[in-house]
Amino acid sequence: MVRTEEDFAGRWMLVFFGFTNCPDVCPTTLSEVAAVMDGLGDDAAKVQPIFITIDPERDTPAALAEYVPLFDAGIIGLTGTPEQIAATSETFPIFFERVEEAAVPDGYTMGHTSHLFLFDPDAGFADSWPYGTPAEEILADLEERI
Repeated sequence: MVRTEEDFAGRWMLVFFGFTNCPDVCPTTLSEVAAVMDGLGDDAAKVQPIFITIDPERDTPAALAEYVPLFDAGIIGLTGTPEQIAATSETFPIFFERVEEAAVPDGYTMGHTSHLFLFDPDAGFADSWPYGTPAEEILADLEERI
């Protein structure tokens, strides 16, 4: 099933690009997203967190279905063909690449932009936060906007 911004109309969207085999940045960021969603309380219904893989070769729908719920924040995991991922990434100010590395699973990892993006209920870009921004700061910013 193809998802578009229309599927989330009327809701704020927290969007993060990453991959399930990521050793640190992705799980840390998704944990921050979970803390933000928890902190929103009743307002959490106004926000949809979305994780878009940049590694569709390994991040199948089944892999995402196992990984994303670990963060228990209502995050929707999205994947697609390499072409779909490339087309989606072109609409965001992100960078990603496959990095050959013999010592990691499957012999490669992914280098990528680690910003968390916020889109308003009309799917317009609202803000982004760099990796390492504390959940409290993101939550405070979001609460002012909602």
